[in-house]
Amino acid sequence: MRLPPALAAVVLLLTACGGGGSSTPKPTAAAGIQSFTGLSHEHLKKGEYPYSYPQSPPVGGKHAAAWLQCVVYTAELPKENAVHSEEHGGIWLTYQPSLAAADIAKLALLHETSVNYVMVSPYPGQDSPVIASTWGLQLKVQSVDDPRLLAFIRQYAGGNQGGEQGAGCTQNGATLEQALAYDESLRG
Repeated sequence: MRLPPALAAVVLLLTACGGGGSSTPKPTAAAGIQSFTGLSHEHLKKGEYPYSYPQSPPVGGKHAAAWLQCVVYTAELPKENAVHSEEHGGIWLTYQPSLAAADIAKLALLHETSVNYVMVSPYPGQDSPVIASTWGLQLKVQSVDDPRLLAFIRQYAGGNQGGEQGAGCTQNGATLEQALAYDESLRG
């Protein structure tokens, strides 16, 4: 039996973003990677925004239903949406806003190594100049030239550590404006 296109799209979306089950991160690829377990796959409901995460930047947990496009951003991102991108195998490269422009350009080049799964943004208040995060895993480095950043991307970009592998965020993710509007509609 063949499903009507509209129904098939809904089934595909629900299958790709089931929000259930647990996942275990892959073994670490490089020294210094922290691993976190017991992360909820639930979507946030009205009144649960903003959500407080135990890690900064977050590496998983309850999150927005809308995930972000994996692009290079110049503005701070809503954590709840970035976490959903991580669940889909996205890598979130964050940097201290005071990072030199030349170093930010190098992070943009790292984005180019996996455009479907890497997003880059400033993250005020983080305790390391550059941090690579994905679902359940985080690597803090002092320099954009640290080779562990590329190793992290190669090991985990598009991976199943978040349990929703294959739903890339470049074409399917929300723009920052769409994500902010969606999040605002759910604030208490």
